[in-house]
Amino acid sequence: MKIFVPNESASGETRVALVPQAIKRLGLPGVEIVVESQAGMAASHSDDAYRAAGAKIATAWADADIVLVVGPPAEAEIRQMRSGSILAGMLSPYRNANLIAFAAKQGVTALALEYLPRITRGQAMDVLSSQANIAGYKAVIMAAECAPKILPMLMTAAGTLQPAKVLVIGAGVAGLQAIATAHRLGALVSAYDVRPAVKEQVQSLGAKFVELPLETSSAQDAGGYAKELSPEQQQKQRELLARVVIESDIVITTAAVPGKPAPKLIPADVVAQMQIGAVIVDLAAETGGNCEATEPGKTVRKNNVTIIGITNVAGTVPFHASQVYSQNLANLLKLILTTAGEVKIDPSDEIIAGILLCQGGQVVHPRMKELLNHA
Repeated sequence: MKIFVPNESASGETRVALVPQAIKRLGLPGVEIVVESQAGMAASHSDDAYRAAGAKIATAWADADIVLVVGPPAEAEIRQMRSGSILAGMLSPYRNANLIAFAAKQGVTALALEYLPRITRGQAMDVLSSQANIAGYKAVIMAAECAPKILPMLMTAAGTLQPAKVLVIGAGVAGLQAIATAHRLGALVSAYDVRPAVKEQVQSLGAKFVELPLETSSAQDAGGYAKELSPEQQQKQRELLARVVIESDIVITTAAVPGKPAPKLIPADVVAQMQIGAVIVDLAAETGGNCEATEPGKTVRKNNVTIIGITNVAGTVPFHASQVYSQNLANLLKLILTTAGEVKIDPSDEIIAGILLCQGGQVVHPRMKELLNHA
């Protein structure tokens, strides 16, 4: 059994799928782990550290049984994989439907951890939550660095400095971490989420929950994710949020709907009314952004407001982002490998059924089949 960890193909990706410490902890009998040279360098892990952990430094696309990635590989890399091998990681299925179809044609079994069901047994493999946690923390740090104000109240001989007002939109994993971090730094924090059920969580972290007179009782699906609002509800939401956004020094947006473009919650005309020096960190930039003025992948200044649209915020702290991601994948390996080191992909398992995109030359995931049928 050979597990391969390649260099990431996406430009600027700094994370690595397995860190040396995780390799040491795995201790799977009969399993050889091969790491491509320099794969961990951007995350502060040298080839020598991997060798010391028991890994071999080489390239093994063609003869690997399992390939572990952070993001989707290039088609040319999948072309090298042999039929029956497994590709696992964050494969961004919605944006890479044709790549998944190609993987199926190659006979590759693809596991997309973004589709992991939100059940207790799956928490240890939840890559979205682990990376969102990192991103929520870093968003506050980036905002604090750009803002012309400090976050906490300071009482000095020269007078009292009032705390910065921080608004967090979206109280999922990233939003809750952003709330907690901003509160720890002393900011006056408010938060809004379309799901009324998260109010208690927001308040427990020391923030004020922004309540809008908007009917959103059905805005959460069975898995706990936000559901897309109707166009009329979205327009009303934007209008009601505008006042709170305009009064804020820092706005961190995290609102996302699985499989859909990010909802536009901050119109350009609202950005124009924000105070000079205000900062928006748009954590939904990868799927288009929650702010109309966001330019994905860039930090821009419009109407004297700084808008940060970095699309891989977790990747700006690759050491710890890779550490938690690696542990997620290590837990996945424990699920799909027997104690004898043999692969067992059981579609009747709820977790496997949720993340299995293609197997045996066929696309098997219902959502992927629907995407390809409408392509």
